[in-house]
Amino acid sequence: MTSTIVWGTGNVGRAAIRAVEAHPALELTAVIVHDPGKVGRDAGELGGLGHDLGIAATDDVGAVLATSPRAVVYAASGDIRPDGALADITRAIRAGAVVVTPSVYALYDQRNAPPELREPVLSAIADGGGSLFVSGVDPGWGNDVLPLLISGLGTVVDAVRCQEIFDYSTYDQPDSVRYLVGMGQPMDYEPPMIAPTVPAMVWGGQVRLMARGLGVELDEIRETVERRPLDATVRTASMGAFEAGTQGAVRFEVQGVVGGEPLIVVEHVTRIHPSCAPDWPTPPDGAGAHRVIIEGRPRIEVTVEAVDEGGNRSAGGNATAVGRLVGAVDWLLEAEPGLYDALDVPLRPATGRLGRKRP
Repeated sequence: MTSTIVWGTGNVGRAAIRAVEAHPALELTAVIVHDPGKVGRDAGELGGLGHDLGIAATDDVGAVLATSPRAVVYAASGDIRPDGALADITRAIRAGAVVVTPSVYALYDQRNAPPELREPVLSAIADGGGSLFVSGVDPGWGNDVLPLLISGLGTVVDAVRCQEIFDYSTYDQPDSVRYLVGMGQPMDYEPPMIAPTVPAMVWGGQVRLMARGLGVELDEIRETVERRPLDATVRTASMGAFEAGTQGAVRFEVQGVVGGEPLIVVEHVTRIHPSCAPDWPTPPDGAGAHRVIIEGRPRIEVTVEAVDEGGNRSAGGNATAVGRLVGAVDWLLEAEPGLYDALDVPLRPATGRLGRKRP
């Protein structure tokens, strides 16, 4: 059994606790938290398992890493603290652990990551012998391994489009929804997530990964952004009211240009209510989905819907990201220490988990 730590117990960390506990080759041995109010609480409670695991959460990072865990699922957010996340991750690698995380977007496409991010990781790997794999859902499997897999079913491939289409009223991160994405803000507010160059910074690596997998050279990466206001005030169950006239929907594309045409596209269509921008693409049932469209012969369209935590689509997406990462741990342990990306790490069957009792 591989000694495994879950570091962070928010939206991703809850799913990580459940995934590690369910994996037949992994043993959850510690949970690290930042919130003093979570210290001492049982990991089973924090993971929403409905029963205790006998593991008390701690904020003593040094003591946990001193036990030399073989794997760390780093689930703490890096959105507004990228330097802190990188410092935590390199600390765990230097302690000899294989680290999997969705938290540092620039390392999804690790070959093209800026030196100030890549070099500290490589230094930690050289010092400690650990490894790092950074991935998620979108960015993540929704625009790397899935579209590349589906493209292999085509005879002729003209273009690849990956879409995330979501109702963000189901997303349990009010600060991210309101301030990073800008939902409910005046239309003259500039949301950081869609500021010029930011979409390409976050999703451009996915476009480059797909281009590498498809064996094509990109001319450039472009961005397009559209925003729409709410026609009427809407009220949500978890985040309260969003006023008429404020931002209610945003749509952007990160385009990989090949031969002058946008042939590899990552598109996001995000709403706070289905009534906003009804002419934009919609998911099958209005809640949320990830979709891959292969234009060519044949034309192929695949839509993925995931649910968790009482039917929540955002929680389902988080759970699939965690499944990809936790499922990679045993492969990483067998590989040489290193910095890996989604084209290196295979997506493998859930070996040993079919029919296994749910934790």
